[in-house]
Amino acid sequence: QVQLVESGGGLVQAGGSLRLSCATSGRTFSTYTMGWFRQAPGREREFVAAVNWRGDSTYYADSVKGRFIISRDNAKNTVYLQMNSLKPEDTAVYYCGTGSRYGSRLWEDFGSWGQGTQVTVSS
Repeated sequence: QVQLVESGGGLVQAGGSLRLSCATSGRTFSTYTMGWFRQAPGREREFVAAVNWRGDSTYYADSVKGRFIISRDNAKNTVYLQMNSLKPEDTAVYYCGTGSRYGSRLWEDFGSWGQGTQVTVSS
């Protein structure tokens, strides 16, 4: 069983940057696709970005493409989300999850969710 702990969220002004981290336990981390999702109040959880098990292939939601970068360090069992040029509409709780199907943008194809980290972008 993989356990995930997200961190790095906070309050930032529009145009600013944050780097989220997702630390995992379990020896099988390097075999999983890893993804980031977010959920704003009153909205469904939505896909943000994902990275394959090797860390050499990524894909993004159109809303964050060119601004966010997902990466992973298998030696540290950690996946990152570098968020630049943040906008108020990026405000949400951000979650990381293990993926069973690379290329999917469906939260049903990801699991082992952490508790999430709050990102708030002020205008």
